[in-house]
Parts: sequence; C-alpha cells; structure tokens
Amino acid sequence: MAAFKYIAKDETGKTVTGKMQAVDERDLHNKLKSDNKFLISAKEEIKQVKTKRLKSDALSDFCRNLGELIGAGVSMVRSLKIMSEDESYKPGIRAIYSNILKQVLTGTALSDAMDAQGGAFPPLLINMLRSAEETGDIDGIALQMAVYYDKDHRMNQKVKSSMTYPKLLTVLIVIVVSIIMGYVIPQFEGLFATMPSLPISTRVLLAVSNYVKTKWYVLILVGIIIFVFFKSLFSIPKMRIWRDKMELHLPKIGYLRRVIYTARFARTLSSLYSAGISISNCMVIARNTIGNAYIEKQFEQVIADIRAGEKLSDSIGKVDGFTKKLVSTIMVGEETGALDSMLSSVANQMEYDSEMALNRMVSYLEPVMIVVMASIVGFIMISVIQPIYGSYNAIAGQ
Repeated sequence: MAAFKYIAKDETGKTVTGKMQAVDERDLHNKLKSDNKFLISAKEEIKQVKTKRLKSDALSDFCRNLGELIGAGVSMVRSLKIMSEDESYKPGIRAIYSNILKQVLTGTALSDAMDAQGGAFPPLLINMLRSAEETGDIDGIALQMAVYYDKDHRMNQKVKSSMTYPKLLTVLIVIVVSIIMGYVIPQFEGLFATMPSLPISTRVLLAVSNYVKTKWYVLILVGIIIFVFFKSLFSIPKMRIWRDKMELHLPKIGYLRRVIYTARFARTLSSLYSAGISISNCMVIARNTIGNAYIEKQFEQVIADIRAGEKLSDSIGKVDGFTKKLVSTIMVGEETGALDSMLSSVANQMEYDSEMALNRMVSYLEPVMIVVMASIVGFIMISVIQPIYGSYNAIAGQ
C-alpha cells in the first residue's frame, strides 16, 4: 500500500483534496468512486528514509555506471536494476539503489527518488540530474558528475594521506613519552632519593612522571572532557564560523585551505553553469559544497547582490576566503563569454596548486614534528643525566 495525495471532484462538482492509502492509482480511483468522487489527479507520497551520505567514490561509481548504461541505450529502469543487483556494492548502497528503482517504477522522476533517500545524495548531484531530466542529457551529465566526484575523492585522499605521517608521528610521541614517564623514570626514583638536591628540571620530570604513573586515568578523563567540550563548542553556528575564519588566516595552512575551497567552489560552479542552471541558483547550490561555514555565510550577500544585477566577479571578489585568481578568471570569462570553460580551467589550476601546497605543508610538518620529539626526549635525558653527572663530580671532588 502507498499513500497518495489526490485532487478529485465530488457529486456536486466541488473540488476536494486529501490523502488516501491505495495499491495504485486504479485502486485509488475505485475507492474514491465508491465515495461518489471522481479522481482528477494523484501523486504518490515519497517516504523519506534516513541514510548516511554516500562518499565521493560511491557517488562517482553511481554516476559513471548510470551514464554508461543509459548512454549504451539501456533504459533507466533496467540500468537501476542492474546496479541494484551488482554484488560488488555494499548491502547498504544496493538497498539505496533498490529504493530508487522502486520509486522510479511508480513513475517518480530519478532526481525526486534520489532526493527521497534521506540525504544519501548531495543537493548538487540531485539538481544536476534534475536539470538533465529537462534537457534529456542524463547520460552526459551523469558522466560529467562522475568525473567531478572522482576528482573530489582524489583531493580528499590526498589531504588524508598528506596528514598520515604527522598523525603517526604524534601518536608515536605520545606513546614514547608515556612509556618513559610511566615506566622508565620511576626506575631512577630510588637513585634520586639518595641525592641531597636535584635540578629544577629533574624535580619537574619526577613530578610529571609520578602523576602519569598514579593518575593516568585522570589524564584520559581530562582528554575526553576536552574533546567533548570542543566538539560541543564548535557545534554552535557562531563558534563554527569563528573557527573556520581563523583557519583561513593561519600561516601556511590558511593558504592551503583557501586554495582547496577555491578549487571545490570553481569545480562545482563550472558543472552547474555548464548544465544550464541560472547563476543565482548555481550560487545557492554551490555554497553548500564549499565546506567552510565562514565562507558559506558570506554567500547570503553574494546571492542578494547577483539577484540585484551585480556582476559575478564583483560579488565573488567580496568573499573573504577565495584566492584572487578565481576573481580574475571569472572576470575574463564574463568578458569573453566563456565562463564555464574558464571556471573549469581555474578549478584544474587550483587543484594542482592545492596538491603542491599539500606537499609543501607536509615538508614543513615533518621536520617540525621530529624537532618536537627530539626536544622532549632531550629534556628527559638531560633531566636524568644532570643529577647523576653532578653526583659523580661531587664524589670526585671529595
């Protein structure tokens, strides 16, 4: 049974609307007829299901398979059936494809069926395919979006892989320091207890070591509290905007983030604009793909300015968070009438620049982390050796 919204006329000719459960439209017609009502139109209510957002690689596979199958002459229903029965997909993804297929079989548009999957598909892809349904170029747009999400996936992987080494080094530092403080340093407590006086650094080291040894659970609890506190704090919109603004102005890292956000926005805007979507609607959709709350907040004014007739380059130029290259490229695109190709060009340039910036950032982080680790271990060694060396000198003097 499905729920239908219907428009009908009663026996007096009055138009009535309502909802009713029925197997299909024919069953709905018969039920209304028994109530002396004549069905004019009906639309099945699409149930919203709560689903986790698909990752970029899964979206790329969906678009590529859909585009290739439809481009080869396979019908929409048959294409979705093939994809939903593909055992190479995870059960959760196949379930999403099966839900889409069921709704398409009832006459629901593909974009509407995707929109009903509880957030599994991003608004960008839904709007792109909705535009493609109007133009009849579903296969072309699907393949275009496959390339888009493939590049997005590669960019995300580069960011993650570039941070793998610094993260591993950080974990290694924590483990090494914990072992030294909790196990190695306590072995020297008996020796240090026999000494009449200890250097400040050694006393500090012993105090820290004793605390780690006896109150380790407090440190873990404090760490959890700090993590929960900051997570809750930055869930507040104003604080999240402040954090994202600070991120853009950090030395080295801030430039890298600006390049990544610029590349993501330019790629999205290029895809939307080339699909024939109006520039104001492009702005509404593209701002939700940037990934920085501070930049996204500024788009309220950008959209208002564009709808008031201001040039795209002028309105984008006011945004704090994009590189100047984006504004210059848009300006050239407006003057030459090739805005979509210029946006694609700047997106490619920004993606290359972001890759180079990532490599440079990692090259800076690696020696910094090594120096930090060496400084900590060096301090511990000096704090241990200094009193021992001092006691030897005292014995030699006697």
